[in-house]
Amino acid sequence: MLKKEWKLVITFYTTTEAMHMEQICKAHSADGRLIPVPRSITAGCGLAWCAKPSSKESLLKLMEETQVRYQAIHDCEV
Repeated sequence: MLKKEWKLVITFYTTTEAMHMEQICKAHSADGRLIPVPRSITAGCGLAWCAKPSSKESLLKLMEETQVRYQAIHDCEV
């Protein structure tokens, strides 16, 4: 079993928004990857962006610049 770590988890209203986030992050070499939404979180779609907590500011800036809509940002164990 994998050891759980504290991660930044960004949820989205739709799968389309989550996949847009993945495209933007790959294009800008940003930290993170798509994961299924953890059970401890409620979200509009079943996908979330997971990254290191230290990436929060840079990801927020990137989402603002590229107009990626997100539902919520969580710090949780994944």
